[in-house]
Amino acid sequence: HHEKLDGTGYPRGLTKEQMSIPARLMAITDIFEALSAVDRPYKKAKPVSECLFILGTMVEKNHLDPDIFAVFVESGVYKNYISEYANPEQLDDVDLNNLPGYKPIR
Repeated sequence: HHEKLDGTGYPRGLTKEQMSIPARLMAITDIFEALSAVDRPYKKAKPVSECLFILGTMVEKNHLDPDIFAVFVESGVYKNYISEYANPEQLDDVDLNNLPGYKPIR
């Protein structure tokens, strides 16, 4: 459960203006971790390309911060997470030109 920029999130229904930058960052990282987690017996871990596609779709729906999503993608921090906590096979190619919700910051 997490807050969404449009105020429809959980637990407090906060809007972007009411959320701190760390809270907006945590929403993205928490969802990425949940989608890519290898230790969930009830679901299979998704490849990185699918995780980022889902996050990008959530950006387009005004659920996640587009600027923080761009930093998340461009920094490659997700690669470090996968290398340390998940299966390296999940680290597939990501087509940034077709990633929904992504606008380069550089």
